[in-house]
Amino acid sequence: MKHLLQYFLLLFLIPKICFTIIPAVHSLCTKDQQLSLLHLKKSLQFSHDPDSDSYPTKVISWNSSTDCCSWLGVNCSSDGHVVGLDLSSEAINDGIDDSSSLFDLQHLQSLNLADNHFTYGTRIPSAIGKLVNLRYLNLSSCSFYGSIPKSIANLTQLVSLHLGLNTFSGSIDSISWENLINLVDLQMDDNLLEGSIPSSLFYLPLLTQLVLSRNQFSGKLHAFSNTSSDLEYLDLSENQIQGKIPHWIWSFSHLYYLNLSCNSLVTLEAPLYNSSVSIVDLHSNQLQGQIPTFIPFGYQLDYSGNHFNSIPSDIGYFFTSTMFFSLSSNNLHGLIPASICNATSFLMSLDLSNNFLSGIIPPCLTAMRGLRVLNLARNNLTGTISNFQVTEYSLLEILKLDGNQLGGQFPKSLGNCIQLQVLNLGNNRITDTFPCLLKNMSTLRVLVLRSNNFYGGIGCPNTYGTWPVLQIIHLAHNNFTGEIPGIFLTTWQVMMAPEDGPLSIVKFQLDTIIAGKSMLIDYSFNDRITVTSKGLEMDLVRILSIFTLIDFSCNNFSGPIPKEMGEFKSLHVLNLSRNSLTGEIPSSFGNMQVLESLDLSQNKLGGEIPQQLAKLTFLSFLNISYNQLVGRIPPSTQFSTFPKDSFTGNKGLWGPPLTVDNKTGLSPPPALNGSLPNSGHRGINWDLISVEIGFTVGFGASVGSLVLCKRWSKWYYRAMYRMVLKIFPQLEERIGIHRRHVHINRRWRR
Repeated sequence: MKHLLQYFLLLFLIPKICFTIIPAVHSLCTKDQQLSLLHLKKSLQFSHDPDSDSYPTKVISWNSSTDCCSWLGVNCSSDGHVVGLDLSSEAINDGIDDSSSLFDLQHLQSLNLADNHFTYGTRIPSAIGKLVNLRYLNLSSCSFYGSIPKSIANLTQLVSLHLGLNTFSGSIDSISWENLINLVDLQMDDNLLEGSIPSSLFYLPLLTQLVLSRNQFSGKLHAFSNTSSDLEYLDLSENQIQGKIPHWIWSFSHLYYLNLSCNSLVTLEAPLYNSSVSIVDLHSNQLQGQIPTFIPFGYQLDYSGNHFNSIPSDIGYFFTSTMFFSLSSNNLHGLIPASICNATSFLMSLDLSNNFLSGIIPPCLTAMRGLRVLNLARNNLTGTISNFQVTEYSLLEILKLDGNQLGGQFPKSLGNCIQLQVLNLGNNRITDTFPCLLKNMSTLRVLVLRSNNFYGGIGCPNTYGTWPVLQIIHLAHNNFTGEIPGIFLTTWQVMMAPEDGPLSIVKFQLDTIIAGKSMLIDYSFNDRITVTSKGLEMDLVRILSIFTLIDFSCNNFSGPIPKEMGEFKSLHVLNLSRNSLTGEIPSSFGNMQVLESLDLSQNKLGGEIPQQLAKLTFLSFLNISYNQLVGRIPPSTQFSTFPKDSFTGNKGLWGPPLTVDNKTGLSPPPALNGSLPNSGHRGINWDLISVEIGFTVGFGASVGSLVLCKRWSKWYYRAMYRMVLKIFPQLEERIGIHRRHVHINRRWRR
């Protein structure tokens, strides 16, 4: 019985084994396919840049002793024909032309050459049109040049065509796009393509994704009447498209993403349909007139950087599903409509900055429990900020109210924002002491209180919170007083981290379902912050991932500079100018190896310039003028690049680049009040000593000649005698008797 079971088991397994072996036998690469691949390998050229992360890993393993269907990057059909070839990121820079054996692979259905860097001037061979069975073609990021070959229209089986991130140029009108009836995904972004966008692209029956962004397309969008198109994703941003946004764009029933930003569009063509589009980006055009309010299901609406001039009073009733809404940098006037608060259940980001809005901030805005970003900066908003009421456990992460006319005291309710990362209240009229309640916000990255009426100290002695991720603190142009407490700085851990430490951009992500698709919306804080760096006031944009700054300038801080500041190894800008700081410049400043701008001017700092500052190789701006510094300026290549204005106003400083009487100040300044200004030690005045030495040498030479040389002495005495007698002739009688007596004595001695 046991043997019988084994027999039946063997009969059952034999067919399984056979069917397993047969496909493997038939999948062996045919000889002609193997030869074509080996010829291709021989013709390819590879770059050998040691600094590149890309190097060949697939082709180099191909050899004639193995089945080509097992080679890396090669996929075969069951009959042994090569149907897939993936040579992406192989560091190929040449070796594919019209004669290449690549085009002998007639069964090829998928070809991926992405992320290679062909030699400048390399074009796509027109022989690409021979691969008529291709369904997936990816030639993105290959540095291909010139025009897209017309033969690409022969690939009628194409489903996906990626040609982005190259340097293709010229018009694409002459290509018979209508032949590509199976095309679903077409991407030609980041090239130099020009001319008008062919209307035939919008008639492709299966096309769902069209990306032509960052080219030089111009002209108007042509008329289109195929409302049954399956288009879902349309990106024409960063071109030179002009005229109106045609009404037919809103008629695509499946469209969920529309990006027409950074063009020269001026208005929206009527009629305007109730579109189902979810993400609309129209920023940086020249749009004017009516703000589009016909998109009830828009999750993300960006109308910034246009010429819209007013907000409809009922706008909030149309955006009940909106999460991100921006009208920044328009010409908006009037009040912020209270109806905008109707989006309380979904709205996460509201940006109305850089306009001319006036009046008070609607109280309902601050009551939005789900709001994470509120940017009303650079308007003409008024009122008392003390009435700004934030709900408990608020999710607010970014609050920008700078550049308005808000007065009153610092709103205590901001203490409810336990997730706050960016707070900018600069350039207002707030009058209060330093808001110590902020010390409890461990998530704070950016704090800007510049140009207000804050006063008092900043020590917060009874507060034990920390700012471990603080990157920017800007307190300039206030009335803060007292010392800068060193203990206050020791919790700023990000600034103390090395340059490759844990700096990261302010952002948050949201998983959501849009148009039946799961999408990850990533919001990054890219707004500008006004800072004074390198002696100039400037707006810094998109810098929060790498930038660190401390600006306490234009206050009344006193006492010494805390030595703890020298531990900020990742600090880029430090401005303590125009205060009343005393003591010496800490030598620990030499530890700030990435410091680019240092301004300590117009204080009362004394002592010498620390030699350690000469080690700051990234330092491109230095201003220590108008202090009480003494001693020689450290001689170094770095310090020689700074102008003399960086050191003026310090009477005790000397050395290049300072000058004295239009000459390089290589010597110390003259004595002041009987002493020399070199750190309290009495020095040697070489100018005075040189005069004394000269007098002594001259006097000694004259007297020595008279004493040692008799002829000189006789001549000198006779001359002096005659001169005296001419002046005093009455002395002749008395001196004459004495002379005769001396003459007799000399004769007797001989």
